[in-house]
Amino acid sequence: MRPDPQETAPAKKQRRYWHRTDWLSLFSGLLFIGIGVRYLVEPPPNTGVMVLTLVFGLGFAGFFAVVSRAFRKR
Repeated sequence: MRPDPQETAPAKKQRRYWHRTDWLSLFSGLLFIGIGVRYLVEPPPNTGVMVLTLVFGLGFAGFFAVVSRAFRKR
């Protein structure tokens, strides 16, 4: 009778794959969720203010993503 292959094979260590955080996607998603909640909770705000909030928020997310990538490569 043959032994089970599981008994004779060396135990492999289970690798865990940790991926790097995509800061641009994370902050952009949080920004859009925040704007969506803002529209649901209160009356619609001034459109110009919301567009500026969106543009500056995406700019901040992009800036943070570039800075974090520069520090990651060091």
